[in-house]
Amino acid sequence: MEKQQEGIVLEVFDGLAKVKASRHSDCENCGSCPGNKAIVVEALNPVGAQQGQRVAFEIKEVNMLKAAFIVYILPLIAAAAGVFAGTYLAVAQQAADSLMYQIAGGVAAFGLSMLYIKYFDRSARTNDNMRPVITRILS
Repeated sequence: MEKQQEGIVLEVFDGLAKVKASRHSDCENCGSCPGNKAIVVEALNPVGAQQGQRVAFEIKEVNMLKAAFIVYILPLIAAAAGVFAGTYLAVAQQAADSLMYQIAGGVAAFGLSMLYIKYFDRSARTNDNMRPVITRILS
């Protein structure tokens, strides 16, 4: 399923277009992005839209869910796995204070998940399958 939105083309370059769009209901409910009225997205421009035109563009919902999972849920899972790994390591080494191993494991795994999020963000910016796509020109 795909979310379709409308916006105005601000700039066109290299087969892409910067489109200013009002926030949809999911964005208004989340509120984690700065600004309250509009967002600017970089979308693929296969229809050849020009600056100032009103366009409709689609964002694949699967991509939004995947990104939300990686940003919000993955660090929690990683931290919990790190705590369990720290517990296992403390038991294996017969350490008296397993709490420090648990904390270190959780922090290390959380840090690794942050590095993965940074990598995912960079690769998503260059991946055309993750970008919004302009589907038609409205005016």
